[in-house]
Amino acid sequence: MSDRMTTAWGEFELSRFPEDPRDRLRAWDASDAYLLRYLDRERIGLSGTVVVLGDRWGALVTALAEHRPAQITDSYLSQEATRVNLGRAGVEPGAVRLLTTQDPPPERVDVLLVRVPKSLALLEDQLLRLAPAVHAGTVVVGTGMVKEIHTSTLRLFERILGPTRTSLAEQKARLIHCTPDPSLERPENPWPYSYALPEGVGAVSGRTVVNHAGVFCADRLDIGTRFFLAHLPAGGRRIVDLGCGNGVVGTAVALADPTAEVLFVDESFQAIASAEATYKANGVPGHAEFRVGDGLAGVAAGSVDVVLNNPPFHSHQATTEATAWRMFSGAKRALRPGGELWVIGNRHLGYHVTLRRLFGNSELVASDPKFVVLKAVKRG
Repeated sequence: MSDRMTTAWGEFELSRFPEDPRDRLRAWDASDAYLLRYLDRERIGLSGTVVVLGDRWGALVTALAEHRPAQITDSYLSQEATRVNLGRAGVEPGAVRLLTTQDPPPERVDVLLVRVPKSLALLEDQLLRLAPAVHAGTVVVGTGMVKEIHTSTLRLFERILGPTRTSLAEQKARLIHCTPDPSLERPENPWPYSYALPEGVGAVSGRTVVNHAGVFCADRLDIGTRFFLAHLPAGGRRIVDLGCGNGVVGTAVALADPTAEVLFVDESFQAIASAEATYKANGVPGHAEFRVGDGLAGVAAGSVDVVLNNPPFHSHQATTEATAWRMFSGAKRALRPGGELWVIGNRHLGYHVTLRRLFGNSELVASDPKFVVLKAVKRG
């Protein structure tokens, strides 16, 4: 779905990536518009190095492209949406620096615009990484929907950068105003975080997990993954951990069968960094590949034996089935005839219906009161 956003810098047609007719969600929201209105109304100087952190689909940097901002994002899909939106707006290549949360941040930041992420941990990590580049004259403005900005969000800005206050709400969006204090004694960055897995979870029992900030369940094994680990398939030469997060599932497969080739895929740069660190921390024998991307796009058709998947059903704060559909469709294309897609999900999501539509079959492997493990086989 593409739509138009009107700003003081022009009118822009924006879309998410990849464009999907099932996904009716906009590529910008009231918090993006509020921040842009504020910058124009208050005549905020956008000279020097402008950094936009967490720009979800490129709406902010597309509007502000004439100021040659740098975008920092954890999302491959957001980064690709930004490329598309910049190109559609006629922005020359290189006018906007596209950085990931794993890249070194700019050495100096004169304007810092923050689209508040869902993950407080990711915000903490990124503010701590950017803090040395922020100076007393840096303009710092955050934005988010009212439901996304909490007291803990404000305390984080205050603890890392300096005195912080919020604006009045407009269209259920709010701004965060922070005055940098270079003399502030900042805490050490606690990320990435490591912990030992409990016993009784198969091949990864007692093993180390490494989580970079923003990756799901950073300090413990979530109950869905624990259930999946107890019901993983045996066998398969080439296996994909699709939407791998911290890589626990793929690492378990590799430990159980050192002859397996495991491909770890996620759209989060933080997740892939975590998966690679988890894999290496456990000295796993065998071959593994780590890829940031849009699901299985780029993986050769018919080249995979097994796909393991715990699909997300949120896109930032919005609930959507589009991500799961793309993952399942991509898995069907990548699987060889007879290959299997194994899915863990909450019972209420009804993934068995989607799998039957796509594969023509769906088998219940295991269930408990909250989760189901399903298997679909590619026929022919």
